[in-house]
Amino acid sequence: MESEKELNLKILKITMNIQEKYPELSEYLGEMPVTIPDKKSPEINSRNLREYFDSLTSILENYTREHLAEGTK
Repeated sequence: MESEKELNLKILKITMNIQEKYPELSEYLGEMPVTIPDKKSPEINSRNLREYFDSLTSILENYTREHLAEGTK
């Protein structure tokens, strides 16, 4: 299992990648359900960070797949 530090680094890298290469996706990052806490003081742990990283990865993969498919038409 990855540490919180490792997951934070991965989140930082993928977020920077999105902002640099796909800035049009940046507006959705703050709106993701994972980033909107359902508690007053949400707990930040490895599981939550992993879910957030996985959701970022999914958004990026889906967007690039669709974007590439449009480019081949």
